[in-house]
Amino acid sequence: MHRQPPPDWVLTRCRAIGAQLRAARKTAGYTQEQLGERISRDAKSISRWENGHRAPDLGDLVLLADALNVSLADLVR
Repeated sequence: MHRQPPPDWVLTRCRAIGAQLRAARKTAGYTQEQLGERISRDAKSISRWENGHRAPDLGDLVLLADALNVSLADLVR
């Protein structure tokens, strides 16, 4: 059974969250590789999240916020 693609607004929101993630990572001074190491994920996952190709799950968002020293709300705002 195939899943329906998400509505356009969901994809737009994922890209916005990805942009917030990228900005927070750069502010923290980390490369994608360094951030991935801090949360035990690979750089490809970080790239997919930042580019809005995939969305991090809640657990990953919590780890990202902690590693980047930002609130979870700021990361997904």
